[in-house]
Amino acid sequence: MSNNNSEVHIFEEEGMQQHIDDSAIIPQQQHYNNNNENNEEEETVLPIDFIHDRFPYCIVWTPIPLITWLLPFVGHMGIATSEGIIHDFAGPYYISVDNFSFGRPTKYLSLQSLFPDKQFTSKELDEAIKNSKKCYRKLMYNFFCNNCHHFVANVLNQLNLRRTDFTIVELGFYLFFYGKFIGISGVLKTFLPFCILTLLSLFFWIKIVNLF
Repeated sequence: MSNNNSEVHIFEEEGMQQHIDDSAIIPQQQHYNNNNENNEEEETVLPIDFIHDRFPYCIVWTPIPLITWLLPFVGHMGIATSEGIIHDFAGPYYISVDNFSFGRPTKYLSLQSLFPDKQFTSKELDEAIKNSKKCYRKLMYNFFCNNCHHFVANVLNQLNLRRTDFTIVELGFYLFFYGKFIGISGVLKTFLPFCILTLLSLFFWIKIVNLF
């Protein structure tokens, strides 16, 4: 009889020990899963890759030959996805993807630096670009009324970064005064032709004035 009691006692102790071990393991598994969920929720912003023209969460800009030579604040604009792939309204019914029209970007502006207090996810940005791309592939290009700036403004307006919509004049202002040049080459490509034409104009103007 005593042997049976001892066996029952040993069995109860083993059961309690197993229960204790299981209860110690389960919270650790839940904690691990919760950490995974938190890591998935945290947005990982990729770094800018100038070599391969990857500008995550950025508006990009490049000069337009002849036009920017005369008006250095006027150029071609595009916007990049969370992975840095540039999209721009390049012509009638055409959105260029990862092939920026008029050459490589010379200036960029981070949306996170421009709107530090506004939060939006990579999914929201990519979805906004996708929607605008789908819409503008059905539209005729017009340099004055429906151009690359309108395309970028359409994307930003979907992100609800502010109460009022963005205009093309504002975007040009932001890029010109707050955009960052991509090295010395970006500065030269933007302003050197303008400076050369200005100096030539002054030179010929002086020559013409001296003739009279």
